[in-house]
Amino acid sequence: MLIVLFFVQYIQKNLNTKEAYPRWNQWLGYARLFAILLLSLSYSISDDILPASLVTWLWHAFMLAFVGVIYTREEFKSVRSLMLSVIPLIIIGVLGDFFELVAPNLYKKFDDYFDMFKLFAIIWVVAMWYQNKRQQKQLAAERLQRLEEEKQNKLMQARKAELEVLVAERTEEITRQKEELITALEHLKTTQTQLVQSEKMASLGELTAGIAHEIQNPLNFVNNFAEVNSELIEELKEEQEKETPDKELIEEILNDLADNMQKMVHHGKRADSIVKGMLMHSRSGSGEKESVDVNALADEYMRLAYHGLRAKDKSFNAALEKDFQTEVLMARITPQDFGRVLLNIFNNAFYAVMQRKQKEGEGYRPTVWLRSTLQNNWVEIRIKDNGTGIPESVRAKIFEPFFTTKPTGQGTGLGLSLSYEIIHAGHNGTLAVESEKGSFTEFIIRIPQGLPN
Repeated sequence: MLIVLFFVQYIQKNLNTKEAYPRWNQWLGYARLFAILLLSLSYSISDDILPASLVTWLWHAFMLAFVGVIYTREEFKSVRSLMLSVIPLIIIGVLGDFFELVAPNLYKKFDDYFDMFKLFAIIWVVAMWYQNKRQQKQLAAERLQRLEEEKQNKLMQARKAELEVLVAERTEEITRQKEELITALEHLKTTQTQLVQSEKMASLGELTAGIAHEIQNPLNFVNNFAEVNSELIEELKEEQEKETPDKELIEEILNDLADNMQKMVHHGKRADSIVKGMLMHSRSGSGEKESVDVNALADEYMRLAYHGLRAKDKSFNAALEKDFQTEVLMARITPQDFGRVLLNIFNNAFYAVMQRKQKEGEGYRPTVWLRSTLQNNWVEIRIKDNGTGIPESVRAKIFEPFFTTKPTGQGTGLGLSLSYEIIHAGHNGTLAVESEKGSFTEFIIRIPQGLPN
């Protein structure tokens, strides 16, 4: 009875027959009641009414029927192995009762063996139940694991689908941003070209102002000597019309005319060189390097920058100090680009001393120094001013594009950045700055001389 009650409870719980198989759940309930009824009959009814052997054989029939139904039905497939564990116990019970009925003496002789076999059968049932329980736990764990894996797979599939949507959206967004960046880059390149051209035109404007002021001197000389020569020619004509011309006077006038003409030619060539310098600076050039006298080029741009500032402010004056190691210092450079660098630095130097002059007044003497040396085939040019100086916080940024300390409208912020690029990339040199606020600023240009051996 205990086996029946246990198996009924076990099957109902593990197979959830109440919900999965309600009909079988009802029959299992009947089996439980029948087992209780048989147990009651074996203890409550006397042998005269119902022999004990008949009750025993009813138990055997019931157990065989119970196990047979459970084993043969597909619904109970998962508990078949546990049902088989009861068969040895049933067989031992049936054989024992059979021999007790037909051969009592033989049964009594082997009674202890039957009891031992029953004990082993019971142990076998317990062992099989324990093993089955372990298997059920393992199967349950595996089932839970599979369910968890299926759950995770579903989550992963859902996440994958979500990620695919996100990737598609992100790809579309990146593609759109890429197109926007390409468009922005094109606009930036166009703007950069315009700004660079604007910087070139600004430096050209500074140069033009200096040239206009510088060229006045030779033109004034040419005009003055032309007027003097006109007067001398009139005087010569008058002397020649006399009956007795003064030959010494005529010779003196002719000598003066020759001297004046030489001076006119000299100042005319000076004006011509200034114009050529302006044209050289204004055109883009081929970018090819030439052997150029760096001292002469630096001296020229120093004066042009100075006179360019004086063209704006007639009251401005500054001392120009030059210290050249040698009178002529040749180097292979790109004249147009290198001249642009010099002009930018000189413009900044004169701007700095002019600003300090406006603050300190007559007690301050604006000065700009130009110094050149040759060391181990490296040309070094130092341009120093005693202007306002550059604060340390600003010094690290002065070569960055679009950075300027000048008021709005007075600087593009490209002059020094372009100069840095020209010296570093165009001439394989270095451009550095040393400064002390309120005291001085000195730019140091170093480039290889680059002359053939």
